[in-house]
Amino acid sequence: MPKFRHRLNLQMFAGEKTEKATPRKRRQARRKGQVASSHEVTSSVILLAALGLFFLMGPYLKNHLLRMFGEVYLNWLDMDVTAQNIMPMFYRFLMEMLLFMAPIFILAILVTVAVNYAQIGWLFTLEPLKFNLKRLNPIQGLKNLFRLRSLVELAKSVLKLAIIGLAIYGVLMSRMDEILSLAHMPIEGAFSFVGKLVLQMGVIVAILLFILSIGDYAFAKYEYEKSLRMSKQDIKDEIKDTEGDPRVKGRIRERQRRMAIMRMMQEVPKADVVITNPTHYAVALKYDSAKMDAPVVVAKGVDYMALKIRETAKKHDVVIMENRPLARALYERTEIGEMIPTDLFQAVAEVLAYVYRLKGRKQA
Repeated sequence: MPKFRHRLNLQMFAGEKTEKATPRKRRQARRKGQVASSHEVTSSVILLAALGLFFLMGPYLKNHLLRMFGEVYLNWLDMDVTAQNIMPMFYRFLMEMLLFMAPIFILAILVTVAVNYAQIGWLFTLEPLKFNLKRLNPIQGLKNLFRLRSLVELAKSVLKLAIIGLAIYGVLMSRMDEILSLAHMPIEGAFSFVGKLVLQMGVIVAILLFILSIGDYAFAKYEYEKSLRMSKQDIKDEIKDTEGDPRVKGRIRERQRRMAIMRMMQEVPKADVVITNPTHYAVALKYDSAKMDAPVVVAKGVDYMALKIRETAKKHDVVIMENRPLARALYERTEIGEMIPTDLFQAVAEVLAYVYRLKGRKQA
């Protein structure tokens, strides 16, 4: 019973999403349009940029605004409206409106692109626009009402209203004396004062909203990372999908290792000598002066594999020679199919000379 409980607890912990998302999971989420961004940052920066535009291009906007409405009050109020003059009037009014609004629209587009690029980089996907029946699920909609994000949005809206209200109240109270004296100002001076007052309130509100948007972006980043978290089982499944089942890969590696050992053991009978440790290491060497520049290691092994190499060598009358330091050096410094290191030439040459004398052969 305790073992069963322990196993159950391990399974429960394995299902918990406690691990950071893998790069593959992040790429998949990004392709679906799931990124960490805050619309509050974009809207607050657009508001700041628009107010800056009013400061920089005030005379330009003022002239087009006066043309748009001045023409109506000066020339069009007492003019007969006919089929011939209505369209020119409309086009002229429309052109003035476009010239007035064009800088604001262009600035808003440029700022939106720049702020979104700063938040999420370049991303174009139509995945969020695909039709999904799950979005029409009323039960899921009710659940979303009580999510942490929904509560944060509610708190954020209340906080925004409070900030805007306090900022406007503070500015109005600080300029109350001037506001009360507007009745004694010329019309142009009153409009100028009201315009500056509105811009001042707008700048203060925009700065406060931008500070609030930084916190909103941090929370969006936190929620995004939390939504991407994976369980240990998810990571195992991803590895299995991308690289294959580890158990299958292990069986393939084991089969490859056995085939390599079989090929190696087939080369032992062709060797000239097997140098041993005498029990722990065994290295089989072959040398053909007509084809090789130096002796080549055709087989090597330690412990059980060394024993098999010695047994195969005895069965096929291959000379077995004990040389502990040379056997260890050849095993550690060479791979199968490689020539021996140059600093071991002398020691190996002495061994081969002994073998050739023993066999009654002479090296060319």
